[in-house]
Amino acid sequence: MNKLRLIWDHFEEGFIVFLLTAMTLVTFVYVILNNFYTFFYNLADYFEDGSPNLAELFFTIGDFILDMAQTMTWSNALTKALFAWLLFFGISYGVRVGGHIGIDALVKLASRETQKRIALLACFICLGYAGLMAFASFSWFSTLFQVNIGADDLGQFGIKQWHITLIVPLGFILVFIRFTEIFVRILRNDQVGLGLADEAADALKLSEQEEHK
Repeated sequence: MNKLRLIWDHFEEGFIVFLLTAMTLVTFVYVILNNFYTFFYNLADYFEDGSPNLAELFFTIGDFILDMAQTMTWSNALTKALFAWLLFFGISYGVRVGGHIGIDALVKLASRETQKRIALLACFICLGYAGLMAFASFSWFSTLFQVNIGADDLGQFGIKQWHITLIVPLGFILVFIRFTEIFVRILRNDQVGLGLADEAADALKLSEQEEHK
């Protein structure tokens, strides 16, 4: 079981890296193509009088790059789809690593038993929200699945709208699983709160590090 959990944790991190890398590469290539063709046009203008053949070659290269840029109209749609997957997939990852910001200054003033009860209540509310959103988004996804309409600018590659929206119910199911794990850990006294990020504590650590320097 621990081995499967370790495999999933590594897959989660690797998939997030893949989404970030894909978004960066697609955007980078699109920006380069949209600006690089002018470089060859300028070279063609420069050599037009002295070397017509060379100027024609640069014009040809510029036209080729411009055509590639114009055919990449799908890049914005793909970047948005990748960002949506990164966003909803990253919610559960944020719960796992304690990346979400916690506002619990007053809660920490209470006794350990009171903190546990508040954490259980908060976790139960999070479970209810994640379950509700997973159910509602699944109804939306199932409708798009039945209609089977191609995604804007991505339908030419066989990508359907339901391919993109699949991450919404899947993401909230993963969030539900993560909060279930936290709920169990709190019941077992393995954890006190929800394990959220503490900006105040991080700021104190940074100030202490600056003082030691």
